Amino acid sequence: MPVAPQSNLIATTPAQKRALSYSTTIKMLFDEVLDTKMPADRIVANYFREHKKHGSKDRRVIRETLFGLFRWWGWLKQIGSQHDEQTWFAMLSSCALLEQHMWRNFAEAWQHFAQLSPEQLTVIDGHVEARGEANTYTVIEKSLLLNTIFTGKTVKPSQLLPDWYWEVCPIESAEQQLKLVEAMSSRPPIWARVQKLATEKAVSQLQQDGIDASLCEYFGDAISLGSKSINLNDVKLYKNGQVEIQDLASQVIGNVCKPKANEQWWDTCSGAGGKTLQLRSLMLQDVENDSTGSITSSDIRTKALEELNKRAKRAGFDSITIAKWKSDNLPVSENYFDGVLVDAPCSCTGTWRRNPDMRWIDDRSCVDDKPALQLDILSRSAKAVKTGSHLVYATCSLSPLENEAVVDAFLSNNKDFSLVVSTHPFTGQQSEHITVWPYEANSDGMYVAKMVKK
Repeated sequence: MPVAPQSNLIATTPAQKRALSYSTTIKMLFDEVLDTKMPADRIVANYFREHKKHGSKDRRVIRETLFGLFRWWGWLKQIGSQHDEQTWFAMLSSCALLEQHMWRNFAEAWQHFAQLSPEQLTVIDGHVEARGEANTYTVIEKSLLLNTIFTGKTVKPSQLLPDWYWEVCPIESAEQQLKLVEAMSSRPPIWARVQKLATEKAVSQLQQDGIDASLCEYFGDAISLGSKSINLNDVKLYKNGQVEIQDLASQVIGNVCKPKANEQWWDTCSGAGGKTLQLRSLMLQDVENDSTGSITSSDIRTKALEELNKRAKRAGFDSITIAKWKSDNLPVSENYFDGVLVDAPCSCTGTWRRNPDMRWIDDRSCVDDKPALQLDILSRSAKAVKTGSHLVYATCSLSPLENEAVVDAFLSNNKDFSLVVSTHPFTGQQSEHITVWPYEANSDGMYVAKMVKK
């Protein structure tokens, strides 16, 4: 952990003293993320684990400001260098304004340290007074605000995503591009899925526990838990395995798979098992068939598979077995499964809403390096599909290079497979390639395609 930089500024009020302390900590964490290129959530978790002195309010100010800086970094870096102290405070106060954080006393202290002019403060004060209680300003309106505060600087919506992103994910429609940027500039709610319990009953119990739970219009077992931080260890339904955290876009994959209760499925890149548990839950909801099916889950990471076992045990799910990838050879039998899911390793550009730091610590290679690996995994895994059965390919990337291009390359080399038309659950459109955009249902981004072996 790097040493926090020292400031020569003098704080004269309690708010200024706390704001200065917060600034020092946030700067240290911000620099560590950019220098080490480690995920911000991991760095923040390590910091709080080592520094128990911070209370819940301290943690919230530090964490939300840090992530807010990365969310708006495409604009904030236009102000100047974060290593210039005065510029750094201008960035902090601008972040608080753009995020519309409620800690105005600290934001005003940062404005003071930034030595903003009376004209700049007048613009900020007018914006704060006009905003009301709700965050109703669009990305375009916020860009105009920043351009007014910092004259001579010009920011535009497309800068909130790195230039290389638009190269690997070209979007011709200006309207769609703006919708994507708007979504990427906000946080989605916490999405969850209910298992072995009526969804309405789960929502009612969660609401009694003070959680902003609500039903989802798209899937019968999906629920929103709102946007407030939740300590899952205090949630009874989670500890009982009746609620699993899973983004709504991720839940699309299981619903495209549509596993039946008497089928055998293989989750080839299961990780900690979110989709394995979803597949098993969907199997148990299939009342038209006997529950004789099973799921085999594979990954190259032992710890991830251990976590899957814990989650399956907590949920009371049987008929889930582990087959670890130990070499290039298949860890399962060929021509055996009714369904094979390949949720391939990817750039994770679809998850940038939750991880805004990743758009600035990654570069284009995070996309360019993946297709060869994805095609290799998909090609190997396809050998386990029996005739007449399904192969599902998915990523949490929004780049066609990792999605449609990989599927097309696979189909050109495997003539015994063909694409199946699926219905997009949020738009109702039918397509062989389903791309879930973050703005369609307030979720992450995702891609999924379903194939059948002739």
